[in-house]
Amino acid sequence: MSAPSMTLYHNPLSPFVRKVMVLLHETGQQDRVALQNCVLTPVDPDQALIEDNPLSKIPALRLADGNVIHDSRVILDYLDHQHVGNPLIPREGSARWRRLTLASMADGIMDAAVLVRYEVALRAPEKHWDKWLDGQRDKIRRALALLEKDAIAELTSHFDVAAISVACALGYVDLRHPDLDWRAA
Repeated sequence: MSAPSMTLYHNPLSPFVRKVMVLLHETGQQDRVALQNCVLTPVDPDQALIEDNPLSKIPALRLADGNVIHDSRVILDYLDHQHVGNPLIPREGSARWRRLTLASMADGIMDAAVLVRYEVALRAPEKHWDKWLDGQRDKIRRALALLEKDAIAELTSHFDVAAISVACALGYVDLRHPDLDWRAA
């Protein structure tokens, strides 16, 4: 077995990193990637990560040629083009746009859930912006309702970028926001 040719800046609790990890596993590429753990918050960035991604956001993937790509959507697309087998992101046509739109909806759920987590975990309770928190939670609820109404059949019948993204979003909501009780909705 050869040494990993790429390095993924990651934190196992990040739902965006989890999407990348699932795709790596499902496409058999996990041995190609070394993991560089990052512990960061918006107010305490990881210094090593900043050198490769000035936004200090994970995931970021250092390629074998030294270039760094970031944002889970870009990394997923890159990795999907690197494996042999059926693509997990359709290459063209209406199926591509539908699957990417569903994945984007899941990313929006993750964005809102991470923002709520930061507000609750990093700010003193008396400084919480309750109206803003309610707005983020409402985004999550509306997006979940839309996915259940319009996409549940296709999400359960196709394993691809949309299914990966929705599963990771739901897992993160379960982990960080069990009070949303989305399963009962």
